[in-house]
Amino acid sequence: MRFLGDMGIASSTVRWLKSQGHEAKHLREEGLQRLPDDEIFSKAKNENRIILTCDLGFGDIVASAGTTLPSVIIFRLQDQRPIVVNQRLEVVLRAAGADLAKGAIISVDEFKYRIRRLPIKL
Repeated sequence: MRFLGDMGIASSTVRWLKSQGHEAKHLREEGLQRLPDDEIFSKAKNENRIILTCDLGFGDIVASAGTTLPSVIIFRLQDQRPIVVNQRLEVVLRAAGADLAKGAIISVDEFKYRIRRLPIKL
């Protein structure tokens, strides 16, 4: 899978994804720390990447776009340490990889995750 880490995601999570065989990059790697959310969405869509973020606004952006991609994983964790994010991400990738490939918004907390398939019908 191909991922794009937003600014709320640690670079170490991107490195962990790479170590797991995924193609991943962080906005910081390309000097795009200040890129507006709508441009991050466009970048992820053009590059066929799954957005990793803590920003709830991406759910609205993806839902209003009416498209099936890009998928977004939104972390809603009290403990945002990379080790915790990575553990939850590993669970989601194992269980919902097919959903991510087809297009989904996945909201992840400490105990569960919620999958909404794209496009969202408003």
